[in-house]
Amino acid sequence: MKKSWPLYVLCIPAFIFVCIFSYGPMVGLLMAFQDYKPWLGISGSRWIGLDNFERIFRYDEATQAIINTLIIAVSKIIVGIIVPIIMAILLSELRNVGIKKSVQTLVYLPHFLSWVTVAGLMINILGLDGGINQVLTQLFGISPIYFLGDPDLFRYTVVVSDVWKSFGFGMIVYLATIAGINPSYYEAAEIDGATRRQQIMYVTLPSMLPMIIVISTLSLGNILDAGFDQVFNLYNPLVYSTGDIIDTYVYRSSLLNGQYGFGTAVGLFKSGISLILIVVSYRLAYKYANYKIF
Repeated sequence: MKKSWPLYVLCIPAFIFVCIFSYGPMVGLLMAFQDYKPWLGISGSRWIGLDNFERIFRYDEATQAIINTLIIAVSKIIVGIIVPIIMAILLSELRNVGIKKSVQTLVYLPHFLSWVTVAGLMINILGLDGGINQVLTQLFGISPIYFLGDPDLFRYTVVVSDVWKSFGFGMIVYLATIAGINPSYYEAAEIDGATRRQQIMYVTLPSMLPMIIVISTLSLGNILDAGFDQVFNLYNPLVYSTGDIIDTYVYRSSLLNGQYGFGTAVGLFKSGISLILIVVSYRLAYKYANYKIF
């Protein structure tokens, strides 16, 4: 520490920032065990123990929000792993460098768009008078479909739009993995008479497997994170039954309905489960892929 003290001094502002904005607000977790009233504050509100946590499983809306979160998050994780892998393999097979870089740039750009912007585009495109419904009506004679107002279609819309926005960023990791594969493996396979498809199956995919395992296991920590920004900007009361997730439910129950204690309890419940899943996922990543942070 004597030799590196200037580096520790540089860390002080970040440390103070984390303490103020990350650890300081954790005092508010006490509201999860109170019948919190804003005008009484934390010190004056009545303590009710675990009643708020019992209500999570007593309310059908809270239980449904947990189920919706699991379905949407798991779907995002599965599709969000498969699509980047396929796209990375397809791009790596392109021999034209110009086309390869152009496609990579185009699919990477949506990652930089905020969900407010993407949601505005989605609402215009998927609306009853949007571009997709215009095509369906004029070319195929199909009645307009309300993609963002149909509970049966909303989850698919959320997953597809999330993959469209983020798969370009995830694809970069797999492209880097493919680029690091020893060319002699392909040369040996080609000498043995392997076709391009066989080289992908028996050289590329096995070489990508450790990275796939790492990303898959680390994704377990996000299994209760279905994306508040995305769902909040896309959903509406018509799709609460299938589209309401834990984060949006906490937002409505605590900030809009004034149930601060209950909303805090739901958020704390989610955070506790997520912490356990993150620890488990890092253990699995270390065990099966020898991945570790420290």
